[in-house]
Amino acid sequence: METMFSHLHSSAWAITILLFLIAFFLLKGGKAKGGKIVHMILRLFYVIMIVSGVYLLSALWGFATIYIVKGLLAIVLIGLMEMLLGKAKRGQLANTVVLWIIFIIILVVVPLMGFGVISF
Repeated sequence: METMFSHLHSSAWAITILLFLIAFFLLKGGKAKGGKIVHMILRLFYVIMIVSGVYLLSALWGFATIYIVKGLLAIVLIGLMEMLLGKAKRGQLANTVVLWIIFIIILVVVPLMGFGVISF
């Protein structure tokens, strides 16, 4: 069961990043209807990611501190994705450089923590 949730969680992460990029470029390109549809599907994957992550945190990892930190960073990452998509929808992309930098840093750190490359 844990293997299934582990694969579900990592696959949901990959699909989430892909959907985020598709939604961002659709909204940036003025395709509001397509961007809105992809954005709603992306939100479904947020839920899948969070549910599978909470299951893994409780059942497999026993609430280890590193995975709690990883989960909090993942929620921050979801918030950054939502902020970037909201700014793309409103056409306010001029002031998003800092958000993109933070997004990329956390996007690198979270999987590294998940795969055990970063530990403390």
